[in-house]
Amino acid sequence: QEQLVESGGGVVQIGGSLRLSCAASGSIRVPYFMGWYRQAPGKQRELVADITSGGATNYADSVKGRFTISRDDAKNTAFLQMNSLKPEDTAVYYCNFRGWDNSNYWGQGTQVTVSS
Repeated sequence: QEQLVESGGGVVQIGGSLRLSCAASGSIRVPYFMGWYRQAPGKQRELVADITSGGATNYADSVKGRFTISRDDAKNTAFLQMNSLKPEDTAVYYCNFRGWDNSNYWGQGTQVTVSS
């Protein structure tokens, strides 16, 4: 079964850290694009960070300097290291893989809650 499986979400205090993982299963090929999005209650889904097969990265201004995206193509997995977490980072985080063959996969979402 082709799917993206996310893990690593949870509840963390302000200033804490979490590391999200997104692993592809089934016959999903290593994509050119791996991205992380998030959606907070009542808000639209927004891009947090992405990384291409060449290693180029892109970050939302709100997470620059705090979040780091990486990928392990041997494991067909994306990671999002989140440091110095703030209450406004609270959201459901989704990973997204886009292939050279126009394939487009989404993870099921993982909840990140930053509390005081």
